[in-house]
Amino acid sequence: MKLNNIFPVVAFVFGSLAFSPLAQAQGSMKIGTLDMKLVFDSYYKTKEAEAKINEARNQAKKELDERLETFNKAQADARKLNEEANKPELTEKAKGEKAKVLNEKLQALGTLQREIQEFQQTRERQLSEQSVRSRNGLLEEINAVVASKIKAAGYDLVLDKSGQSLNAVGLVVYSKESMDFTSDVVSEINAGKGKGAEKPAKK
Repeated sequence: MKLNNIFPVVAFVFGSLAFSPLAQAQGSMKIGTLDMKLVFDSYYKTKEAEAKINEARNQAKKELDERLETFNKAQADARKLNEEANKPELTEKAKGEKAKVLNEKLQALGTLQREIQEFQQTRERQLSEQSVRSRNGLLEEINAVVASKIKAAGYDLVLDKSGQSLNAVGLVVYSKESMDFTSDVVSEINAGKGKGAEKPAKK
């Protein structure tokens, strides 16, 4: 099915269901909508978690830059030593001594390079794990509030307005504003912040 054919078909399906016995039988069903992305982005703890991740990322970058600076300096020293070792005026003995020192420096450079690569991979993995743990923790808190709201309001079905289909089309084509309780969830999850709690951002 082509993208430009999706909306007419959806409209037809909804129009047909409106007069079907199934729709009439389910007329008393209470449906709510929620923008989970907006809720997550509006949660004050989300911004705090992002700040911590960014701080950890900046610290890791600083440490990586320091290691790269050391590596670049050692590489420059090895290059200079190699040039000295190839001077024609040097005796064979002097060349041999410099070659030995150069070999040791090259080995040290190889070790340092591996350490830098391992450090980078380890930090990236740690930051990724920290981000996932933080996100899962925030979602757990948000879902608890959402579940409480659903139970209190007696919803039979709740749809996430921020969800998308495989065709990158919103799963909720249309819903009345009265069905949406996003702002109620945002207000409750931000209640712990006090007067500074943020309101959901406008789209």
